[in-house]
Amino acid sequence: QVQLVESGGGLVQAGGSLRLSCTASGRTISSYAMAWFRQAPGKEREFQAAISSGGRTYYTDSAKGRFTISRDNAKNTVYLQMNSLKPEDTAVYYCAAKAGTFYYTSDFRSWGQGTQVTVSS
Repeated sequence: QVQLVESGGGLVQAGGSLRLSCTASGRTISSYAMAWFRQAPGKEREFQAAISSGGRTYYTDSAKGRFTISRDNAKNTVYLQMNSLKPEDTAVYYCAAKAGTFYYTSDFRSWGQGTQVTVSS
């Protein structure tokens, strides 16, 4: 089973940028679809972005144009570059993995522990 560890969260001012990293162990992720979700206090976990094993990317509407998901299979790592951050982006960000192809965001079953992102106004 793949283990995922997120890093790169922190406190940033509105308009700033952060790059989150998700490093996997236990499996090579080259054949995995990978994704980022987030959960704000009192809200459900919501999908942000995904990348297929072939490199195709998918974004939720709020992330399009601001967030970029990428992967480095040699480093067994997935990234989320977040630009133009807003206070409403404040949440715990989770990395997730799905062996093979995903069809629905609910297909992702392997999760990291999360990293806190706080955007101040």
